[in-house]
Order: sequence, then C-alpha cells, then structure tokens
Amino acid sequence: MPKTEYLPGLEGIDHVGITIPNLDEAVAFYSELLGASEIFRLGPFDAREIPGVDGKDWSLAHVNVTDAKFTIAMLETKNGSRLELFQYDRPDDRRLTPPRNCDLGGHHIAFKVANLDKVLAMKDKFSLTFMSGPIAITEGPAAGQRIIYVLDPWGNQLELVEYQAIKK
Repeated sequence: MPKTEYLPGLEGIDHVGITIPNLDEAVAFYSELLGASEIFRLGPFDAREIPGVDGKDWSLAHVNVTDAKFTIAMLETKNGSRLELFQYDRPDDRRLTPPRNCDLGGHHIAFKVANLDKVLAMKDKFSLTFMSGPIAITEGPAAGQRIIYVLDPWGNQLELVEYQAIKK
C-alpha cells in the first residue's frame, strides 16, 4: 500500500551539514573549492552557559550531544546550494575521524560537475584525496554518469558526478 503521508509543505533539501575540526580552515577550503560564500556564522553555543530545556542539557535537547560547545558557518554556492559547517570544541570524548561509508551514519556529499575531466586536471590545486576512477556507468538506470569519490582534508567523503548525454 503506497504511503500518502509525508512532511506537510515539504519543499526540498535546505542544506547539508558536516562536522570539521577547524571552522576557519574549512570555510576557506570549501569556499575556494565550491566558489561559495559564507553567508552567516552562529555561536559559539556553549551548553554550560545556556539554560537547559525540559530538564535536559541545552545541547542534548537541540543537537543530541551532551555538554557541547560548537560554532556554525553556513556557506552558499552560486546556484543556491548550502553547506553548513560545524566545529565542536566539546565534548572532549567526541570522535575525531568521520564514519566510513559502511558505518551507521556514514555519508557523502555528491557534487554535480559539468566536466569531470577538467576537475581531475586540477586535482593538485585542492587538498583532496582522489579514490580510484572515475567510474563510467554505461548500463542501467544510471547510464551516462561518471563518478569519482574523494576525501576532503579532514577525511569527509565527497563524490563528483558528471552526467553525460545518454547514448542509445
């Protein structure tokens, strides 16, 4: 039976957020990589300085992390896509490496590019680690795509996707 309920008024994805170790470095890196601009910065939010909510620590109530201190920067690309960068300074027991693709919560951000070969030609300009590829998909529902996975300087997984004309 098909579901008929969904989020009322859903308009699409607003932004994607990732956690990085140094906000200023990540803002500079992603601004250059994506041709993005920082449109605002918020924080630091420090759970030790903000009253709790319903008996919970403020950051636990809002971002599901106890005793957090964090700052946020929002970047926007020329096409309106947004990337939110989080820098956590607490808690002290936070993981300092991103999850792998196979781990629960594993993720990647895919960027659509017009010409993957031009991007590959300038790979030494950016601090990206390119995985093997690109992979050319020639059959099936994704035929015509070329993709390659890369890691940003902090190990976050990104994907570059080119859509070629589908040949029949």
